[in-house]
Amino acid sequence: MEKELRIIISGGGTGGHIFPAVSIANAIMELRPDAKILFVGAEGRMEMQRVPDAGYRIIGLPIAGFDRKHLWKNVAVLIKLARSQWKARSIIKNFRPQVAVGVGGYASGPTLKTAGMMGVPTLIQEQNSYAGVTNKLLAQKAKVICVAYDGMEKFFPADKIIMTGNPVRQNLTKDMPEKNAALRSFNLLPNKKTILIVGGSLGARTINNTLTAALATIKANADIQFIWQTGKYYYPQVTEAVRAAGKLPNLYVTDFIKDMAAAYAASDLVISRAGAGSISEFCLLHKPVVLVPSPNVAEDHQTKNALALVDKQAAIYVKDSEAEAKLMDVALKTVADDQKLKELSDNIAKLALPDSARIIAQEVIKLAEAENK
Repeated sequence: MEKELRIIISGGGTGGHIFPAVSIANAIMELRPDAKILFVGAEGRMEMQRVPDAGYRIIGLPIAGFDRKHLWKNVAVLIKLARSQWKARSIIKNFRPQVAVGVGGYASGPTLKTAGMMGVPTLIQEQNSYAGVTNKLLAQKAKVICVAYDGMEKFFPADKIIMTGNPVRQNLTKDMPEKNAALRSFNLLPNKKTILIVGGSLGARTINNTLTAALATIKANADIQFIWQTGKYYYPQVTEAVRAAGKLPNLYVTDFIKDMAAAYAASDLVISRAGAGSISEFCLLHKPVVLVPSPNVAEDHQTKNALALVDKQAAIYVKDSEAEAKLMDVALKTVADDQKLKELSDNIAKLALPDSARIIAQEVIKLAEAENK
């Protein structure tokens, strides 16, 4: 009889960390329906709602990110870090996991560090093409490091690295609707080119400002349709600007798209930040994309993610500081060019790594079984 499987999965903060974490958990449950999985997140962050929505238990740590602009504020952050490590120790002691998995985000640092110190094998899932400081430190004790880009041995010990790709939301590949049905779900017309604008689960100020400034252009290009996810924070000001612009039947605006499979199915071109999770979805679904990397992330890793695709002619890159001047023109020109769309789609498809969640789940189970012997 197999020994009970107990796994901690830690991380979050944005959809880019949460969706892969839930995908890994789902893949573990498919392989081992008897598994007990506990998530550890950060109090007050998105995972505290999204993980229970996905059917899993989560405990929050009182962790916060370092303030790089106001260093004096980090005294409170250090106190929270110490409290988080004590709480992580208590969680691990009570739950007794055989493996701890880190997917990035505030909570994964103290959880995996504490797990390693307590003798629990750890697995890191590094999503970006440029490893962050926390994962580089955690890698010293990690047993396995799952990556999505070539050349990661410059950050991690080569013998620990496994190329798995980034897990994506399972419903994207299982529930992809037919294009015209998807367009109708957004009150848009069939047979019109459609651009999907997503700034990540929290929204993106530059992309939202660019689109708001371009409402007259959107109105003038009635043969092109737009699906625009603004993020919750920006939604009120965007809807006010849209209302002031007058009737725009070719524009669908929402704060959050629940059915991303339909949004992708409806779109001919995507405008997006360059988060690792989003890029993995574009690769898997062969979506032509214009990437506008966020400059407000650690080590500028989104720009590095974007350039890894641009180098393979698999995406178009627009610098954040140049977005308001260039983005709309680039998007309209690209969506009108069928040959360019096909080239982008063919090239990004070559970078897809399907079955990532299952491969990572198998590695987690392998570590747990080794621990049980």
